[in-house]
Amino acid sequence: MSDVRLIERWLPIAELGIESVRERGMSTALPPINFLHVWWARRPLLAARAAIVASVLPADVDHSLFLSALGVNGNPLQAKQRLQKERRNGIKGDTPAFDYPRAFTVLAGEAYRKIDPNKDYLKNVKVLDPTAGGGSIPFEVMRLGAHAIANDLNPVAATILKATVELPGKFGSILLDDFKKIYSEFRKKAEPKFDDLYAKEPSDVRVEGYLWARTVQCPYCSGEIPLSPNWVLTPDGVGVRLHPQTRTPHHIQSRVCDFEVVRTLAEQSEGTVSGGDAICPFEDCGRIVDGDIIKQQAQAGEMGDRLFAVVFKKRVKKLTKSGTYRESWERDYRGPTSADDNRTALKELIDSRIDDWLAADIIPSEAYPENSNDSRPIQYGMPLWRNLFSDRQLLGHCFAVETFSEMLSEDLKKGALTERRKAAYLYLSFAFSKLLNWNARLSSWNVKASTMRSVFDRHDFAFKWSYAEMPFFLTGGGFDWAGGQIEDSLKGILKLLPSADDLLATEVLGSVSISCGNGGDLSTIVDHSVDAVVMDPPYGANVMYAELSDFFYVWLKRTAGLIYPELYTRRLTDKEAEAVANKALFKGQKGADALANRDYQEKMAAIFAECRRVLKPNGIMTVMFTHKDTSAWDALTTGLIEAGFIITASWPVNTEAEGSLHIKDKAAANSTIFLVCRPRPAEQSDETTYWEDVEPLVAQAVRTRVEEFQKAGIGGVDLYLASFGPALEEFSRHWPLKRGTPRPEPLAKKRRKQAELFEEEFDPYAVTPEDALDAARREVKTWRLNQLTHTKGRADLDPTTSWFVLAWDAFKAPVFSYDEGLRLARAVGADLEGQLIGRLCEKKGSDIKLWDSATRAAKSGLGPADGSRAMIDAIHHAAHRGRTRTLEGALDLLKDAGLENDPQFLAALEAVLEVLPPSRGFVGFDVATGDAKSAADDFDALEKLRRLAFSDKVDEPQQLSLFTEEAV
Repeated sequence: MSDVRLIERWLPIAELGIESVRERGMSTALPPINFLHVWWARRPLLAARAAIVASVLPADVDHSLFLSALGVNGNPLQAKQRLQKERRNGIKGDTPAFDYPRAFTVLAGEAYRKIDPNKDYLKNVKVLDPTAGGGSIPFEVMRLGAHAIANDLNPVAATILKATVELPGKFGSILLDDFKKIYSEFRKKAEPKFDDLYAKEPSDVRVEGYLWARTVQCPYCSGEIPLSPNWVLTPDGVGVRLHPQTRTPHHIQSRVCDFEVVRTLAEQSEGTVSGGDAICPFEDCGRIVDGDIIKQQAQAGEMGDRLFAVVFKKRVKKLTKSGTYRESWERDYRGPTSADDNRTALKELIDSRIDDWLAADIIPSEAYPENSNDSRPIQYGMPLWRNLFSDRQLLGHCFAVETFSEMLSEDLKKGALTERRKAAYLYLSFAFSKLLNWNARLSSWNVKASTMRSVFDRHDFAFKWSYAEMPFFLTGGGFDWAGGQIEDSLKGILKLLPSADDLLATEVLGSVSISCGNGGDLSTIVDHSVDAVVMDPPYGANVMYAELSDFFYVWLKRTAGLIYPELYTRRLTDKEAEAVANKALFKGQKGADALANRDYQEKMAAIFAECRRVLKPNGIMTVMFTHKDTSAWDALTTGLIEAGFIITASWPVNTEAEGSLHIKDKAAANSTIFLVCRPRPAEQSDETTYWEDVEPLVAQAVRTRVEEFQKAGIGGVDLYLASFGPALEEFSRHWPLKRGTPRPEPLAKKRRKQAELFEEEFDPYAVTPEDALDAARREVKTWRLNQLTHTKGRADLDPTTSWFVLAWDAFKAPVFSYDEGLRLARAVGADLEGQLIGRLCEKKGSDIKLWDSATRAAKSGLGPADGSRAMIDAIHHAAHRGRTRTLEGALDLLKDAGLENDPQFLAALEAVLEVLPPSRGFVGFDVATGDAKSAADDFDALEKLRRLAFSDKVDEPQQLSLFTEEAV
């Protein structure tokens, strides 16, 4: 009897992609687990559900029933097409394009059991996620009625797993009442402590935020410089004007700035910081203060804070059309008053409390790690975790922790600390975390939205020259807002789980066991006991979870750690055992990046080895992976193969929320690749196979799948990523591999570097997964060039032109990773450093930026106009002539070069017009923005030139017809 699973033969990748994007399309309507606590990567719930169910079901199940079991109860392909047409035309239909609920909201138990009424495939099934993170996978396992085994090394993640999966499944809807009760108790007990932290406001005014600028002293005039790159408060011109003042209180000269809120952009002051350097705002000085001086002052404890604006709402009465008055609250801004500036009193208050708080372990005492990937907090004078908060912010957060501790002590004395009460305390600690993220020196003011911006609106500790402070107790804000967020999230989570009535009818609810430990040591799980492994592992150096989560850890261990002390035994989170490519662990060593990648590979191999140990012999492991960097792919796949797995199938699913219709400045990957793995059969020979025999099979595997991927809506860089799956499938089947013919040795410099890093000789016969990825890339390159030069009889493009065309085709943006550009150059046979950089593009940090024709001309990067060096030179000469002079002049240039009938030129023109972003003149709106707009200007000139002189030789770009079709 065949044991082939559905995921090894079929997956509805187009439908899954549309529904996954729909799930994540609106940041305010994400699944409720996303709002419970910050975690930096969560798979869409639908993608997790699809991987789980398809890893268990047999291959011959009815496809329509499978989609129904996922909650896809409509036609997402038709809905997407209609939605795109409406967006292009700027209209909205009378009925929604998607006329059915989002898939993740559907309780799918009844539909799932229709697949086979006589068999529950998930009953008693155990599904392991060894790196469970934010909990999408175990949450869906429990919803499907199976048993989830969820592990994560990080205590913050393990705590999130308890709150997301374990506690809602264990206690159900009563948790909501418990949380409301404990929050009400907290509010009543804590609020009086905050009475003296803020200036009193009239009853018809509510302060929403205090906006602060960090300050340094000008070394030339001793003036205080408030630091902000601009002084804009709203998009319609409200902002701040600085008034530098020289005062002499007590006969001591003081040079400070006063702040006035103004109503037009013209009245606003210029920014006082740019490129890390400050500009003194005093007219009699105006000197530039070097960024190193700013850091020196900050590290000496001399960087200060100045309040420059107050955001408030005022109650107003407006006369309605019916003649009655309606009351509403309107936002406005004002400059600070002397009553607002209570920094001295706050400093005295915190000084009076800090010793007691340190003794009671209320206030964090931990230092920010000196050895980290982001040293900006230390550089800017915040060596302790508590320094990331101003005095008033710190007081507020400590008052919350103090109140939590007092309430817990009272419960312990009364014997009232039940398991449900513990759960309520955990959710209360999450409300504190919510406010930590939105009330720190790294939170800021969102000018466009006129709201606060959180610390982790990006995945780092970016320093903020100016920051925003939220009052702790405010109607609709502060703790009320944070508590409401947790209440809404918990309510949403409970809504996604079967109710008591559901459980009596058609639904089932599974169970979960959670552990906090190294995924490379799952010793509590017995051998061959797990039916499936579904995991979304860390992606190389993409996110440093442990470093980021310390921001919350140092506070959670003083709240949640009192409830679940077994999770909070370390001073900070474990960076050494974390499976990421953390180059900070190799600081000071040569080749830190390479050493970090190897460390990541070894840690992932250990996790995969444990998965193989606990997996049943007929078990399936599905690994979700989203990363553009092939070094991360190479490390991950090497770990898989070394752990004894073969890849039996792969599927690309578009899981990342789409941006707007506009082409952005920088490339991004949207697809998650599902790699489906089985333990390598014991009977499979370990005899070495030669790469020369396998490489054609890898290429063929890619060729047979690339059209399928493209029809499912996979394009750009994602098409290359999608091809990695089938390439690695074929590669893993033939492992171990070696070369029959040695590859050329690298340059001596590279050989010395390699020896220094790894203390091993270059092996000319070695084969790695990256060889398969290179083969995949070459196949996709050939496939796309054949499509882009679709007119019969075209000549091949030269390597330089091929690289330019494929770069735009893959990345859809002028800026992309240098490493990916290098790999693409290898695929087409171009020398990136020798032929491309400085002629066709430039290197900017770790990125490459493509040049348009005007930039190439300005930088003397254009080659001969006859295309003798590369045909893209002729194309850009013509585009530049058309843009700066006339189309007739551009045509004369081509005629003089003898190119008007040249097959290579015509092929290049055809391909370039298919990949450059089209201009407003041809599609009716700006497809390209930012740096990409100049490329659209090249398109405009070249398409006009084609219509003028080459319409009988080069067809209209197919991308224009696509825009026209979508607008119909």
